Amino acid sequence: MLEGLAEILAQSNVSLAGLILVFVRVAAAVSLMPGFGEQAIPSRVRLMAAIGFTLVVWPMVEPSLPPISPELPTLAGLIVIEAGIGFLIGISLRLMVMAIQFAGSVAAQSTAITQVAGVGVTPDPMPAIGNILMLAGLTLALVTGLHIKASLAIASTYELFPLGTIPVAGDIAEWGIARVSNVFAFGFTMAAPFVLASFAYNLALGAINRAMPSLMVAFVGAPLITAGALLILLLAAPAIITVWNDRLDMVLANQMGMPE
Repeated sequence: MLEGLAEILAQSNVSLAGLILVFVRVAAAVSLMPGFGEQAIPSRVRLMAAIGFTLVVWPMVEPSLPPISPELPTLAGLIVIEAGIGFLIGISLRLMVMAIQFAGSVAAQSTAITQVAGVGVTPDPMPAIGNILMLAGLTLALVTGLHIKASLAIASTYELFPLGTIPVAGDIAEWGIARVSNVFAFGFTMAAPFVLASFAYNLALGAINRAMPSLMVAFVGAPLITAGALLILLLAAPAIITVWNDRLDMVLANQMGMPE
């Protein structure tokens, strides 16, 4: 009987070690995940979100986990590796939030309303357009099942990076450069309506100024470009948010893949 109890305790220690390692990867990913990892959310709520994701991911990956030694030196090394993989997953998703923030900043700068800062939703002050687009995008992502998609995405990473696998540094560097450049291109593409409107506005303003040098075109054009920016935001924001959410779904489906 005592031998059987000892065997059960040993097996429990192995399972507990696996659960801890899954939690480390999930918690690192959730800390940077859109919606669940925002700075405005209290740390206790983010911790509970990480525990909730772990309880969902653990049953999906537990049968495929290799035997894990519960000894402290081995477990500590695996924790560092799993935390690094989790941060890579979280960064791939956090870059999508940066893309929509970048689009809002470009839109605000193009339409000369960048001095209008938004509320303290992010650690750094942002133009109001950036905050509007970011909050709308996060809301759409959450109501369309971000928690389900993220759980499946994290579980799928165990096929690419099994427990204890160290990613190749060169491949990670190449992937990071491609992701960041793709984010800048995608953000600028989302802000294209505002950039084109700003170009047409400045071109027309220059032509009017050449035709009538005595006219203070800046006083006439400033209200026009502000009203035009608000109108473009009203018309283009639904399309921008939809395109962004579709791209986020693509990233969740292949978060560690090279961007197209």
